[in-house]
Amino acid sequence: MDLKQQSPLGKFIEYLKAGEFAYQYSAADGKAFFYPRVVAPVSGSALEWKVSKGLGTVYSTTWIPVKDGQPYNVALIDMDEGFRLMSRVEDIGAKDVTIGMRVKFRTHPGDKPEDPPYPVFTAVEGA
Repeated sequence: MDLKQQSPLGKFIEYLKAGEFAYQYSAADGKAFFYPRVVAPVSGSALEWKVSKGLGTVYSTTWIPVKDGQPYNVALIDMDEGFRLMSRVEDIGAKDVTIGMRVKFRTHPGDKPEDPPYPVFTAVEGA
């Protein structure tokens, strides 16, 4: 096993490959953290892995035009577990993503076969 597989990022990628969105939690701080790291920021306390229910709310969004293509969105997602991440909302027009929209996680397989999977979101029905 190489160092990348043993790292927090490697562990996170393994969760994604299993279709789960994992995050880290510090019991000492009572806080959830994302992006994967070795210890909790500020306190340096130990972190444990938890699996998110995958639901969140769009905190902020913008769309980016693409020459000769469809625009795409970039969104900050506030997860119900208490952490925020940057991602995108798929299966909806980039300009149709709105602040406050409820979204659900899904794993994107990566853009090329050698790329690792990453988290993206889709609108929750009725949102």
